[in-house]
Amino acid sequence: MSDQRATVVLDIGKTNAKLTLIAADGSQLTEQRRSNTILQDGPYPHHDTEGIWHWMLGVLRQFGGQASIGAIVPVTHGATAALVNCDGLVLPVLDYEYVLPAAHVQRYDELRPAYTSSYSPRLPAGLNLGSQLAWLAQAYPDEFAQTQHILMYPQYWAWRLCGVAAGEVTSLGCHTDLWQPARQAYTALVERMGWHALLPPLQPAWQALGTLKPELAAQSGLPVDCQVLCGIHDSNASLLRHLGAPAAPAVLSTGTWVIAAAPGMALDGLREKADMLANSSAFAQPVPCMRFMGGREFGAIASGTDGTPPTDFLASDLAAIVHQATFALPAFAQAGPFARRNGGIAGPAPTSAAERSALATLYLVLMCDYCLDALGVRGDVVVEGAFTGNAYFAPVLAALRTGRVLATDDTSGTTCGGWLLHRREGTPQLQGQAAEALALDGLQAYRQRWRELIEG
Repeated sequence: MSDQRATVVLDIGKTNAKLTLIAADGSQLTEQRRSNTILQDGPYPHHDTEGIWHWMLGVLRQFGGQASIGAIVPVTHGATAALVNCDGLVLPVLDYEYVLPAAHVQRYDELRPAYTSSYSPRLPAGLNLGSQLAWLAQAYPDEFAQTQHILMYPQYWAWRLCGVAAGEVTSLGCHTDLWQPARQAYTALVERMGWHALLPPLQPAWQALGTLKPELAAQSGLPVDCQVLCGIHDSNASLLRHLGAPAAPAVLSTGTWVIAAAPGMALDGLREKADMLANSSAFAQPVPCMRFMGGREFGAIASGTDGTPPTDFLASDLAAIVHQATFALPAFAQAGPFARRNGGIAGPAPTSAAERSALATLYLVLMCDYCLDALGVRGDVVVEGAFTGNAYFAPVLAALRTGRVLATDDTSGTTCGGWLLHRREGTPQLQGQAAEALALDGLQAYRQRWRELIEG
């Protein structure tokens, strides 16, 4: 077979799942999406793994008719794991937004490792994966006892496709309480809970674990030698193509979650109460990060109390919000450095849907600027993901930063990162360009006042 075969990236975000077919030169051939639905049946809210599975097989059949596919690369959101044995899932894959019982939360607080070990801040609901696992072990002991492997979510999909179980550091190091990013080793929690034997051997994200199961190759029409790669956590996929630069820039991976990542910065400035953490890169390097649910917060602000969908807006709408001193104050989702506060609007209310969308954009810019400053970032910043589709996000951010703000023309940096795992010597066709700062009278004073309001 020619080495010039296409790559399929399975990208499962918290809101949507996407399959993208990418040529050997990095150009996108086609993609399909579906909603990532949370099911409310069963013992607790859980991911629709079977719905994604059957949708994926159908799309792969279509893709197989358009190109010869050489590899499938799973990329997913974090804070999610699957408990499996030879028969499949032993329990549904828990939704990390499910609020765990208060009694469990109190018990788990006594079990979890110190922040200085894991650099995992204590997070609400099931955002600390260790908390999910401890609750499942206590609430469903018979099912948990049947577990053969605890698989991080990208590796669950790889396992279903090729039958090989593996672990990988980017998902293990994503505020799980299970991993020590500075030492690249499991935390004491893993041994304390007896989970070490259930966590499969670690593999690099780019490792081909095996080929597609023969029955799946026959069912999908894909080549029998199609490789299944180990896979990667989504924001680390966005980060991947920037790690080879002589001076790696900070990266804003944007979507439902906004992850500000500062490769090469020290860990000693991280603060647990500010929801700062250390992720692990694909190359097993600790990466200081800060994050918030920016996509969800944008929707909450832009939609307003009447639920009107976000709409297009102009620079004049931004100027009006700044001039009249209308501020969106965090938080509009229970995550990030201000998760314990209730979000609200200060100053005159926006008078139109366009002004609400402009206000939401200014909020995102100010939150990202705040996170970058907290991480000590002074140089260039690259914007990846969904926010590249907002024409004003990068230009307004550029007006506040001392370094350049480079906006890629890739609305899904995760897809590019997944392709690079298969084409490690490849050069992405999608390139970033420096955003031209948008001149908004009073913007610096607006930022200063916003900072005073959130810190007061």
